[in-house]
Amino acid sequence: MSSSITTQAAELLRLAAGQGRDRLDAAELTRLLAAAGVAFDAAAPAGGNELRITLNATREFGMVIGAGFGGLDAELDEANFKRDRASVYAAAELTDAEDFLRLFKRTLAWQKLAALAKQGGKPLPEAALTQCFARLLELARAFAPGNADAPFVLQALELNPVRVDGTLTARAAQCSFGKPQPVRLARPIAKIDKLIHPKRIGIIGVSGSGMNFGRIILRNLIGSGFPKEQLLVLKPGEAEIDGVKCIDGLAALDGKLDMLIVAVAASAVYDLVDQIIETDSVDAVMLIPGSMGETKKSREPAVALAARINAAHAKPGGGPIFLGANCLGVVSHPGSYDSWFIPLERLPKPKKKPLRNSVMLSQSGAFMITRMSQNPWLDPAYMLALGNQTDLTHGDMLSYFADLPGIETLGIYVEGFKDLDGLHFARAVRKAVLAGKQIVVYKSGRTAPGQGGVMGHTASIAGGLTLFESVVRHAGAIVTEDLDTFDDLFYIAGALHNKKVGGNRLGAMSGAGFEAVAMADNIESDSYSMQMGALTDETVRRIEQILVAKKLDQLVEVRNPLDMNPGADDEAHLEFSDAFLQDPNIDAVIVGLDPTAPSVRALEQSKLRPGYDLSDPKSTVHLMPPLADRHAKPLIGILDGGSLYDAMAARLMDAGVCCFRNCTRGTKALVRYFEARQHAEYLKSRRPGGSKP
Repeated sequence: MSSSITTQAAELLRLAAGQGRDRLDAAELTRLLAAAGVAFDAAAPAGGNELRITLNATREFGMVIGAGFGGLDAELDEANFKRDRASVYAAAELTDAEDFLRLFKRTLAWQKLAALAKQGGKPLPEAALTQCFARLLELARAFAPGNADAPFVLQALELNPVRVDGTLTARAAQCSFGKPQPVRLARPIAKIDKLIHPKRIGIIGVSGSGMNFGRIILRNLIGSGFPKEQLLVLKPGEAEIDGVKCIDGLAALDGKLDMLIVAVAASAVYDLVDQIIETDSVDAVMLIPGSMGETKKSREPAVALAARINAAHAKPGGGPIFLGANCLGVVSHPGSYDSWFIPLERLPKPKKKPLRNSVMLSQSGAFMITRMSQNPWLDPAYMLALGNQTDLTHGDMLSYFADLPGIETLGIYVEGFKDLDGLHFARAVRKAVLAGKQIVVYKSGRTAPGQGGVMGHTASIAGGLTLFESVVRHAGAIVTEDLDTFDDLFYIAGALHNKKVGGNRLGAMSGAGFEAVAMADNIESDSYSMQMGALTDETVRRIEQILVAKKLDQLVEVRNPLDMNPGADDEAHLEFSDAFLQDPNIDAVIVGLDPTAPSVRALEQSKLRPGYDLSDPKSTVHLMPPLADRHAKPLIGILDGGSLYDAMAARLMDAGVCCFRNCTRGTKALVRYFEARQHAEYLKSRRPGGSKP
């Protein structure tokens, strides 16, 4: 039966196309839907349990399956609902019927179905929906954009409303189709290795007398440790600049360059790119110039340039790869170079982590600059600006880094995707997550004015936000809604990557009563919830003993969350944390470190109690790092205080302790992180050989 719907569809689409139509008529829809286990009856009574079930060939993600509210309810704006409540979507390639039904069960549409079934004493319609989803996914894969064997692309199949009453009956449906369109050739992404680990770099556009972008980039390359003897400046009439040898141009090269940085005016790029392709003298090219494809005048030449670059990928070896245009550049610590055109003095990049294990990918260079300036503890090994994606795309980059050993987390800023690159990206997300990596994504252009700004910045086409979030989150990424959340989740993903994430039971404590309560108040996200773990009797006894020893037993009642009283010193905070971490009913601990409390050694230097400060061996900055290292469970410290306590936070974070400066942000980040880690475990369980939940 599973192949009958594709056979039926192929026959119906050929029949309609032969009559000059790009849509199926009512009789054809009746036959097609019958093969999916759905009756088609426009005269069926309205009301009751009505759904909307769709297949759509989207520009970014190819074929996407969706389900949610139908009938009049489908007219409600999805933005009015929490995530996955009005409707859900998934890339057809990355789901199956059982998985999509599980996703659909998050919606209010399913909850309504379940409530009405219970009220009427009827079984849940799981079997009918599973069969429908399975048949539609069969169609989706057979007639997807990019499927070279498909004679047609199924543009849209919409069933709305679908009445659910033991069986499925569509009162209205439509199906449109078209001819397959050519797709871009695959980029030789193995050459990204030449981009981030070059042995020989050339740069064109360096001023011999002034400090233009090219000269700044050259200085940054030298200043970041790249050997001068492995650099070349392409500049006629000069022997050397800043101690780096100059040659007249590409024709004067002795051998091939791993990478060429192009920092000339945009108008000069077009002929230069043609020369690079023709001479096959470079493996990877970085296009710095802006305005290419971002203005009305430049769009047509930029499209033509991209087509010539794409055609070169059909050559033996795949031709050169291009990063940009409108590209800030690359920082590659393993490659020992910084090609950003921001002077090093404006953005110090000290090493904050003992082992760099993350990557930041961004269409906007300024996004990376501000994130790193404000959050040096993110400290990625690689930072790459994609710019206009003239050639290399988000999907290409993530596909490469999904396979790169030593990389554990990736933070990605997306403005828009090239055609079908959203699917390429979603595949790479799934691949990375199954390999044990975590992906944190922020997409801009969340409003109509924002989408206009995106188009003017990197010539990106911003797609629908709800669809983007649903598909990418289902693939396995953590999708964030604002910059602060991106910072928090990229940070926590790196800090807790090697910690065990088991259940969803939280232990929380603070000497500030409001903080303990606020932690408990923020254990739910839109689609996931933690709970306050019930302490075992043994843990309660241990905490009571600590309270007696610290003379706090008359002031504190043992509970979770624990209000430990402002009289608790550093040692008490960490002994309580240790007790919670050892409790089998607790999966993670958040501790308010109460830096403003007089009993805590939180100042760089105390005038009131000399030595009772960060230098004291009994201070939290000395005691907490080994405690966090010793336990497999996550431990998060909260330091809610002003600049007086920056040094305490820095000392702890430098030592690898996960810290937040606000209990709400810390708790919310932990909840979102646990949800993502547990979704990753679910995805791994569905791999061949894994036991499906």
